[in-house]
This record gives sequence, structure tokens and C-alpha cells, in this order.
Amino acid sequence: MPIVTFKANATWKSGMVVEGEARGFKVMVDEPKELGGTNTAMNPVEMLLCSLGGCMGIVASAFAPMCGVELKGFSVELEGDLDPDGFMGKNPNVRKGFSEIRYKMHIISDSPEENIKKLYHLIEERCPVKDTLQGVPVKGDLVIG
Repeated sequence: MPIVTFKANATWKSGMVVEGEARGFKVMVDEPKELGGTNTAMNPVEMLLCSLGGCMGIVASAFAPMCGVELKGFSVELEGDLDPDGFMGKNPNVRKGFSEIRYKMHIISDSPEENIKKLYHLIEERCPVKDTLQGVPVKGDLVIG
């Protein structure tokens, strides 16, 4: 199968509000008031957690039949630890992003436990967002004007 390139744009609106757009879908990004925003939308790292959980849900739905699992429900509780002193430049020794992300995956099904565990491991193995978070080169270019 050929490589698929996904594209998105992010445009600053005002304050700390940014509008993201991909394939005609839009999402707003902001920061909580205590971090200088207006608290009108999720911040980027919260959105990252939602992206991870959303990807796991899609993978669960896509591969449940292959694992012999009839999904009755699926959810993921996610949390990540971030020290704002890294982002704010207050401490150069502190990581700017998450130092750890944790999740609890809830799979509701009457299917055999071994099938549910197989699905769980497949989700962990195949989730593109989880794979990306475990290390992918990120590079950029500057355009002025």
C-alpha cells in the first residue's frame, strides 16, 4: 500500500487561541487561564492525549472482529505529567513536553477474556499515535512574510 500523507494547518487567531484545520474540519486550541489563555478550548497537550485515546478507540473498533471481540463499549482514561517550567523557559533542565503518559483502557465485552487481551495487545502494538509518541523525527522550515 502506498504511503499516505496527512496534512493540517494551524492559524493563530488571538491571544493564545489557534485554529487547527484538516480536511475541512476545524478545532480550536487555547490554554487555561493560569497559563495565560482564555480557557475556551483544550490546550495542545490535552488534545494530544485525546488524539492518543481516539486513535486507540479507532484501532479497537477496526480490529475487534479480527480478535473475536464484540465491543459493547470502549473508553480510555489518559493523563500526562508536564512541568510548565520547561515550556516557560524557567528551567532549562526540565523537559518541555510530557515526562510520562499513562492510560487505563476500558474494553466492555462479553467475549472471552483471552480475546479481549489479544485486542488490548493489538491496540498497543498498532496504534499509530502511540507509535508516533514513542519517537519520530520532527523537523521544520521557516517561511517569513
